[in-house]
Amino acid sequence: MPTPVIVALDFPTGTEAIALVHSLGVEASFYKVGLQLLTEEGPGVVRELVTLGKHVFLDLKLHEIPNSVSGAVCAAGKLGASMVTVHASGGSAVLRAAVAAAAPFPNLKVLALTVITSLADNDLPEIGLAPSVQEQVERLAKLAAACGCHGVVASANEAAYLVSQLPRGMLIVTPGIQLAGAAANDQTRIATPQLARRSGATHIIVGRSITQAADPRAAFRTAVAGMVGAIAG
Repeated sequence: MPTPVIVALDFPTGTEAIALVHSLGVEASFYKVGLQLLTEEGPGVVRELVTLGKHVFLDLKLHEIPNSVSGAVCAAGKLGASMVTVHASGGSAVLRAAVAAAAPFPNLKVLALTVITSLADNDLPEIGLAPSVQEQVERLAKLAAACGCHGVVASANEAAYLVSQLPRGMLIVTPGIQLAGAAANDQTRIATPQLARRSGATHIIVGRSITQAADPRAAFRTAVAGMVGAIAG
């Protein structure tokens, strides 16, 4: 069973990313490969992680026509990814195409991305949306559920009310996670592992708080303890 803590491999090279994987060892079993690393290294880095026995959250943030999304999701399944992201704002046809393309791959979950964590209420009007983020996330999450997606990506701010509105068993994966004392960054809707879990997150994505820590393994263990402790509490 993979840990609920997904470590974001936001590195410029595969060498650095795999070095961190080896440093964290067997305890860390779930990793995010995003646009930077995938563009730099290509799909080989995903294959390497899968060969090492790791689960891969392939954060493609797909926002294209249904046929293109279907092809990309199928490719993700062939690579051995465990999760792949699609923008819920692409609409129902896109989401259904993604779910259908994932069907031949039983271990691949389609996650609908709601609103990226760098956006706040006052950012929405410039992209043609009315505030609030909460209302936008709720609308897109319900659309994702209706289209058969396995889960959603949403900040801890929204996870608390999504829990009661989404079908039982639907995944809520929460980015924007920072450990106590971490430096501020470009994400605005942030939370600690404890708060995210208590808000209803099933998984959290942690990047710089682990990858840039003086002791990444200790930081990873702190994140896991936060999730587990929140469940126990």
